[in-house]
Amino acid sequence: MTPPVLIASDVDGTLIDSDEVLSARTRAVITAAVESGTTFVLATGRPPRWITPIVDALGFAPISVCANGSVLYDAANDRIISAATLGPAELAVLAEVAQAAIPGVGLAVERVGRSAHDAATPQFVSSPGYEHAWLNPDNTEVSLEDLLSFPAVKLLVRKAGARSSEMAEVLAPLVTEAGAAITYSTDNGLIEVMPTGISKASGIAVVAEQAGVQPESIIAFGDMPNDVAMLRWAGHGVAMGNAHLEARAAANEVTATNDDDGVAKVLERWWG
Repeated sequence: MTPPVLIASDVDGTLIDSDEVLSARTRAVITAAVESGTTFVLATGRPPRWITPIVDALGFAPISVCANGSVLYDAANDRIISAATLGPAELAVLAEVAQAAIPGVGLAVERVGRSAHDAATPQFVSSPGYEHAWLNPDNTEVSLEDLLSFPAVKLLVRKAGARSSEMAEVLAPLVTEAGAAITYSTDNGLIEVMPTGISKASGIAVVAEQAGVQPESIIAFGDMPNDVAMLRWAGHGVAMGNAHLEARAAANEVTATNDDDGVAKVLERWWG
């Protein structure tokens, strides 16, 4: 393979290690790639407000495909470029479907304003009793009615103690029938619902088209089911050594784990 023209990388479980640290080795090879003229894009389930630590670690601000492809974020100018949303009517249907299919689930939504920390728009809103899958100091708790009253880039369906994979089996056909799409980035009882047709692949495709880059010139790195579409779409998909079986099956190759500089080991073929 010739040197890729665009590098797309997931963040958690891929670019950074288990302690959420970007290694010096990975940073060095990405810097070398960017200095040679290659475009680097973050492709993550994270919302824009959680991109700043990664930008600080990289030392530059790439365009970021956030919320599993629902949001394109210009970190250099703290600007939301575009956002695909689920409207109130869609959210109401999806909430009803999720609650009927898996009794006892909690619901939350991710919203975006004009920037990553737009104070006019509460970014993460949850229904009463929602149990977070990880530490989230950004939470605003509201009634279910209020939760569903405003467009969201992602609906989160959460059941503590459940397996995301098992929840996905139940919800996937129902959510698809309701006109949306599901994925998950952790297997601890959290399902992420986005507008139909939205994925990391669709987000990267927009960035690539604007840059005049063909899919065959793109290399992508990921580790979880929310990376599958991206790994399949890119000219060369790389799954991490710690990757979910679905991500491994979708990739062209499997590299070392995120704790063993798996991304760097691949990119050093061209920028070592």
